[in-house]
Amino acid sequence: MTTTSPETTPVLAPSRERHRGRHWIDDWRPEDPAFWETTGKPIARRNLIFSIFAEHVGFSVWMLWSIVVVHMTAGPHGHAAASGWALTASQALFLVAVPSGVGAFLRLPYTFAVPVFGGRNWTTTSAMLLVIPCLLLAWAVGHPHMPFPALVAIAATAGFGGGNFASSMANISFFYPEKDKGWALGLNAAGGNLGVAVVQKIIPPIVIAGGGVALSRAGLFYVPLAVVAAVCAFLFMNNLTEAKADVKPVWQSLRHRDTWIMSLLYIGTFGSFIGYSAAFPTLLKTVFGRGDIALAWAFVGAGIGSVIRPVGGKLADRIGGARITAFSFVMLAVGAAAVLWSVHAKNLPVFFASFMFLFVATGIGNGSTYRMISRIFKVKGELAGGDPDTMVHMRRQAAGALGVISSIGAFGGFVVPLAYAWSKSHFGTIEPALRFYVGFFLALLVVTWAAYLRKKTPMAQLGV
Repeated sequence: MTTTSPETTPVLAPSRERHRGRHWIDDWRPEDPAFWETTGKPIARRNLIFSIFAEHVGFSVWMLWSIVVVHMTAGPHGHAAASGWALTASQALFLVAVPSGVGAFLRLPYTFAVPVFGGRNWTTTSAMLLVIPCLLLAWAVGHPHMPFPALVAIAATAGFGGGNFASSMANISFFYPEKDKGWALGLNAAGGNLGVAVVQKIIPPIVIAGGGVALSRAGLFYVPLAVVAAVCAFLFMNNLTEAKADVKPVWQSLRHRDTWIMSLLYIGTFGSFIGYSAAFPTLLKTVFGRGDIALAWAFVGAGIGSVIRPVGGKLADRIGGARITAFSFVMLAVGAAAVLWSVHAKNLPVFFASFMFLFVATGIGNGSTYRMISRIFKVKGELAGGDPDTMVHMRRQAAGALGVISSIGAFGGFVVPLAYAWSKSHFGTIEPALRFYVGFFLALLVVTWAAYLRKKTPMAQLGV
């Protein structure tokens, strides 16, 4: 199975610096077949395993508030929940949006922290940082009268998990040869994405075990997992002295309009996945008053979106990334329109099924965008002459563009719940937000066609 992921792949630059200690590797040559088969592959596999674990915990902590907040939202008549909290629908949606925004903001600095501090060192540090949002959540949920701004500030620290995801992807990119990098990064990304489904599945029974509602358990449950992830990284992972990030390609990639176009498209695919994952449980509770369904079944959407992601990559390889991306936006527009109808008709089964359809669409779009980004810069290199130096230069710029696109696209996870919150507070319904989404996805469809599918354009002729 081919696995793809549109995440940051920092550029390697040689370094003469040498470090002492068994966890530092000075001689790393993954592109050397003999070295890779005899020495490199086992080391890379070991680092990948513990990276996936740390990154999975990070992604779970990132989305922890998405399921906890269901127990903190007021009932249909404004009555406090069993936890003692009585957040409005708008407050709940804003609360789940904040970690996504912070996580998106942290993606670029976390990416470059790996080559600065070392992959093992930063994975250990970033995993330990996850203890902070977990302990703060465990403390905060026991104070129902806490001012809302203070609660928002505490929820913001969960954004560490979003940054953790980016640094994990950056670190693993250094360990693998080009021929295996897509598979390794895809596996690493899948481990992270599944963290959303896992946290939304396991936390509800944990907080109600033994009767009552003990929300503090949600945060406390992940404290030992974060510590174990940090200890495993410290004991079993490695730093590469040859892994140095080159910031120059990032700045060079900003000169290409395609970097900005793909950032916009990625907001519509990955941003929608994160945003819908964060907001879906709260919408089930606040729109239909079915917190029970949210706690029992909301995880299915995130799980579907994660599992279907490689399918988008496979389809893009066979049919073309731009075509599949355009198709995903058609699906997203249709799905949003179906959700709009279900809200207006107060039809819960259609609402749930339509959201599952949306998650499928985001998964397909996530997979196809990676194929597009790499292909776009390859085409640019071919149009510029196609000589080896030019192609290497364009590959480096593609790596820089991936960092920018990944960071900007993740802000969609902040915008989606925020739009629902604004719509609910101003109009008493999420219907205006859904109308906006239908129009937004149709606009992205037009952008995809105009930039990459319109006849006589170089990108369309060369099959982006």
